[in-house]
Amino acid sequence: MPRLKRKKEIIVEDTLSENWTKDKNIELVEVGLENKPVFFAILLVFAATLVLAGRMVFLSVFQSYRYEARAEDNQNLVNVMVAPRGTIYDRNGKVLAEDKPVFSAFLKTDEFLKNPDLQGKTLDAVEEILGIQPETILDFLKSGDLENEGKYFLLNQDLAQNEIVRLKGLNLPSIEIKSSFKRVYGDGQIFSSVIGYTGMVSASEIKSSPLLVQEDRIGKSGVELYYDSVLRGTNGKVVQKRDARGKLLGDKEETLPRIGNSLRLTIDADFQKYFYERMRAGFLSLGRVKGVGLAMNPENGEILALINFPVFDNNILSSAGRNNEKQAILNSPNKPLFDRSVSGFYNPGSTIKPLVAVAALKEGVITPEKEIFSPGYIDIPNPYDPEKPTRYLDWQYQGYVNLAYAIAQSSNVYFYEVGGGGPDSTGLGITRLREWWQKFNLGNLTGVDLPGEAEGFLPSPEWKEKREGKPWLLGDTYNVSIGQGNLLLTPIQLLSYISAIGNGGKIYRPALNKDAGIKVISDLSYLGPEIKEVRKGMRLVATSERSRVNMLGELPFAVEGKTGTAQIMSNEQSNAFFVGYTVPGNREESRVAVLVLVEDAVQGSLNAVPIAKDVFNWYYWNRIKK
Repeated sequence: MPRLKRKKEIIVEDTLSENWTKDKNIELVEVGLENKPVFFAILLVFAATLVLAGRMVFLSVFQSYRYEARAEDNQNLVNVMVAPRGTIYDRNGKVLAEDKPVFSAFLKTDEFLKNPDLQGKTLDAVEEILGIQPETILDFLKSGDLENEGKYFLLNQDLAQNEIVRLKGLNLPSIEIKSSFKRVYGDGQIFSSVIGYTGMVSASEIKSSPLLVQEDRIGKSGVELYYDSVLRGTNGKVVQKRDARGKLLGDKEETLPRIGNSLRLTIDADFQKYFYERMRAGFLSLGRVKGVGLAMNPENGEILALINFPVFDNNILSSAGRNNEKQAILNSPNKPLFDRSVSGFYNPGSTIKPLVAVAALKEGVITPEKEIFSPGYIDIPNPYDPEKPTRYLDWQYQGYVNLAYAIAQSSNVYFYEVGGGGPDSTGLGITRLREWWQKFNLGNLTGVDLPGEAEGFLPSPEWKEKREGKPWLLGDTYNVSIGQGNLLLTPIQLLSYISAIGNGGKIYRPALNKDAGIKVISDLSYLGPEIKEVRKGMRLVATSERSRVNMLGELPFAVEGKTGTAQIMSNEQSNAFFVGYTVPGNREESRVAVLVLVEDAVQGSLNAVPIAKDVFNWYYWNRIKK
């Protein structure tokens, strides 16, 4: 058999090379590959490897529980036993929030969808017995992400006895009745600003936290949200094995649920109830609805009362159904769910003056005795037209006032000059003012244990130049020196700084968790001499005949404070502030600092002081005296 000749494989590169070498007119030059293509190829491979590795880690570590649970659910019949949340108490052991055992009705979406003949009966039963319109369920099934939302849809969280009997009598496989828990809030409106509310877990929350299941209730606002991981218990489950055909086997594995930890708050329930009722009555008489009431111990930062007006009923938001009532809360133009106490931005008005005074004393801008004359205004010369100066007003003619009476009478001209300079003072200037705001922790988070705390805002020349393309002017410094302009604080920041004036210079972290411990944010005790001089003026606010709010001097104990009226809405409205504290006595643990804010006040600070006076009086007779 003749041997087959193997065809020689033609290599294009070799052939070209031979042809080129035969051509004497062509000079061959060996050119190396550039580094850039190689580098980018390596970088591309590295990036792809990194992405794949990251995805593997994410799925195997962070999402492993989720996929294990899904695999177990497919293989076995798993019934979740929901754990009760921990109880929330006030500082004296009074229950503010607790779980109550209930029976809840769920729609089993998988059974409902796979059995068309069952759908009509289910919708009729739900409408007749539970009062739920079929459109509600159908809309959920159309819009819901059933892959992530799970196989249960809550129909009714707290079934009545007759509803349980009727639903069970129908024996519908698409409806399941489970023992569960309902969050109950005593005096819900009074404490909703602090406690917040709970709700059923959403699809996005399940997706981001694989430990959650659809039956879970989690914190949505307040300490319920901030301490959700503490309050939420560990669910139990009953697992029944299934064979390859899906038939249930006899074996069961049961894990009992564990109740969540309890939480003891610093809130004084009786004090908060009185504070709430007094503010509510005051707001009704004024025809106003928005404001804040705050009280804390200035010696340790413990929050004794916290109320945002308007309030909301957290029992409504934590319940199933009640959609019309929920919509009324969610769509209210007064925003009852907005936590004004820690997230609201406000001009502090004249309540900033004690801080400016401390700074000016320490910087040597003034002495306690130095007097500044206020004819009721101060003029800034106009270099282009001397006949038309820019005028900044005081609220009235003040005459000559020293530091103490400038605080007591709230002289704007005095603090214009102390802050920005004038005929009788060089002034601090905006740079030093900002430094002192920051020393008292303004413009920073206080660390209060509530969600959504805001930092406030401290204006600067750089900020104005960038935002408006205009330079910072002397008039801007005048405005912020009396708490106007673009200086914005939260009520919790304001009361925290005033408490530091009251205790001699220590700024504490405001706290709601009684067991969290005391934390000093900043120790300004070295300002003791300056603070002492400022407090003389704050005492005169309560007692001097020159003060508009000397009614505080009628109290049977000493109070120091400061009022503030901040113009808003192009000076068409004003917010009224009062901040103050009881003077130190023998029992520091019984001290209290109080803030009252009335938005869109009728008579400025005069609307806030009567409320604060009665709140101080209640605390004295029911806490300090006792």
